[in-house]
Amino acid sequence: MHHANHYYGHSHVLARYCGLDDAEPPRIHGYLQHGWNIGDGMAPDHEYVPGIAKFVWSERVRRRAWSLGRREVYVVGAPWAYLLAMEPPADEPREGTIFYPFHGWEGQHIVGDHDGLIREIRDTETGPVTVCLYWQEFRDKRVRMLYERAGFRVISHGYRGGWWKDLDPGFLYRQLAEQRRHSRVASNRLCSAIMYGTLAGCEPAVYGDPMQLEGEKSAFGGQARIVREWGSLHGTSIDAEHARTVATAELGADRLLPPAELRRLFQWPRPQETPDFELTGVITR
Repeated sequence: MHHANHYYGHSHVLARYCGLDDAEPPRIHGYLQHGWNIGDGMAPDHEYVPGIAKFVWSERVRRRAWSLGRREVYVVGAPWAYLLAMEPPADEPREGTIFYPFHGWEGQHIVGDHDGLIREIRDTETGPVTVCLYWQEFRDKRVRMLYERAGFRVISHGYRGGWWKDLDPGFLYRQLAEQRRHSRVASNRLCSAIMYGTLAGCEPAVYGDPMQLEGEKSAFGGQARIVREWGSLHGTSIDAEHARTVATAELGADRLLPPAELRRLFQWPRPQETPDFELTGVITR
């Protein structure tokens, strides 16, 4: 299995949905999109074997991939959408905002004005604020303390995992639990977390210095294209119903597959036991 298929516990969530062992998910025979992006769904820094299946989140991404010459591309929906189908929300009160500052990754660090972003958050949010940092920034005491000294609750959802190490099957579960505690989800860039939070019932917002990665390249149009094409999803107050419609399409929540069809595409075996959940509210094709 390509190591990126394990990112954020994606393979584990899908194995559970398919009625299989989510502690040791079977090999996915192909490449699974692991984050919202404006390209063909695949990370530009990975190498891919021609002819191997690619599993993307949405029809929009599939069309982009096809236009770029990608073949064997299948729409399966985002693991996050499957998790929501398996974990119905409890009737509990929500309060405050969970804010996701744009983050770096293992190969590139972030460059930007955290102090300026903190001022904008303070000027915008009226309730308690939780700042969720990527593990890389969370481990940086200097960055973490900037947000802590501002009076924000500072957390991290955990490790993404990589090269079959530091795998974290509970990542998305923690993210969902945190988002369902909050009324709003916000970031300084439109990103997976905004799409996730919107689908999980938060009011979205995108504002503040978008920051940059060291040596950032504008693949597929970059940040300028995101602001231009998804301009309606930027601002301190966004139409929540419109945002939910966009998030549903981008995460393929309207294209979820039945377990048997997903197993067939992944070349997974049939389950030995009944799944430990009841599917409620799954939107299928």
